Amino acid sequence: MKKVISTTAAPGAIGPYCQAIDAGSMVFASGQIPLNPETGEIPEGITAQTKQSLANVKAILAAAGLSVDNVVKTTVFLADMNDFAAMNEVYAATFTEPFPARSAVAVKTLPKNVLVEIEVIAIR
Repeated sequence: MKKVISTTAAPGAIGPYCQAIDAGSMVFASGQIPLNPETGEIPEGITAQTKQSLANVKAILAAAGLSVDNVVKTTVFLADMNDFAAMNEVYAATFTEPFPARSAVAVKTLPKNVLVEIEVIAIR
């Protein structure tokens, strides 16, 4: 059984997908770009964009009754791998040990030409 997770505290889906799926013991969150759900604005720079992407992730997890402590796997998509160190500083301040497993990859472009997108898998 799967249940859709949805919250106005994170950007709404802009296509045929949902913010997250609750599959019982696991929650799969769609990639979150740094779009402020209240203003529709995208902050400047990788540090601010990473913070906003992770704020969106946290809001979706909260809607599922979870927190970043429940995250077991993340995938970070970067428009430029030169931004890895700055992204990693914000990331390291968000998660605690034991850190989730992670993939970080550079991609050609991201929606709305943002610098970062982050998706997570969490467990109950």
